[in-house]
Amino acid sequence: MIERLETIESKYNEISKELMNPEVLSDINKTLKLNKELSDLKESYDAYQKLKKIDNDIEADRMVIDDPELGEMVKEEIKDLEEKKEKLLKDIEIMLLPKDPNDGKNVVIEIRGAAGGDEANIFAGDLYRMYSKYAEKQGWKIEVYNEEPGEAGGYSQIEFLVKGDNAYSKLKYESGAHRVQRVPATETQGRVHTSTATVLAMPEAEDFDFKLDMSEIRIDITRSSGCGGQGVNTTDSAVRLTHIPTGTIVYSQTERSQIKNKEKAIKIMQTRLYDLKLKEQEEKLGVERRSKIGTGDRSEKIRTYNYPQNRVTDHRIGFTTKQLDRVMEGAMDEIIEALITEDQTRKLRGE
Repeated sequence: MIERLETIESKYNEISKELMNPEVLSDINKTLKLNKELSDLKESYDAYQKLKKIDNDIEADRMVIDDPELGEMVKEEIKDLEEKKEKLLKDIEIMLLPKDPNDGKNVVIEIRGAAGGDEANIFAGDLYRMYSKYAEKQGWKIEVYNEEPGEAGGYSQIEFLVKGDNAYSKLKYESGAHRVQRVPATETQGRVHTSTATVLAMPEAEDFDFKLDMSEIRIDITRSSGCGGQGVNTTDSAVRLTHIPTGTIVYSQTERSQIKNKEKAIKIMQTRLYDLKLKEQEEKLGVERRSKIGTGDRSEKIRTYNYPQNRVTDHRIGFTTKQLDRVMEGAMDEIIEALITEDQTRKLRGE
């Protein structure tokens, strides 16, 4: 552990020195990348500095432990310092677990209504509201990239950016099929129906992550469709991009400006292709995508929201809470912390 901490300290100091170089500062992408690396190392670096100070303080106390006047007080102080050191070492053990390099990024989330027709679209809208409320509680910002409203409410599809510190580290576990059990508003017999919406959470791609080759992109300008408002629906402002090598298609129509829709569509395409690249890399290495908690696949059933019982169950870790009403208002911390804790526990066991 100490060897790894020494390596981190050395790397942290090396990057700090490099960031003082005018040539490096003139390269925006390189500066962003180095600042990201520095930020990733900072927690472990600071913890190591704290550990070294505790060790120095213990050593200094031991030198005067036989002093007739200070001895008893020093023994108490050493005991307190040893307890702090033990806790700090446990924290450092978790800090040194392999990290997802994308954890510090913003996250692009796509939600689609799946099985269940109108009710699935309404539930997709409920999930979007849940994530919006959670983001608000975290002090994050949300920007909608594309939306296709459902006829009875909600969305057949919505894509949005969640922008904030470590947003991806918290929301990366959301990819998969979310199942709702409740009595739909259109149900006259009072029967409980089961519907699903799928979620895909992707780390926002930066230029240094994935450079989009625009020569491989076909751009089509169309008239917006759906419930987008008068100004949106009467102008040819919607943009559809097609990545010819992979057949990936993205669509943006939330802005009146064709230029702004194009910018959003390019960002979605860049993020989708980066996500595809990550998946291919992980498959080559033979490791499970994202985390041992789940595959990150849209089809994997991950969670059930049971309204009659006010219950949410995450099937991957066997976690259940009877506070569905609060969860849908954005109180997701308990679920997310349980997922993070289980992920760390499995990594500590070497799984």
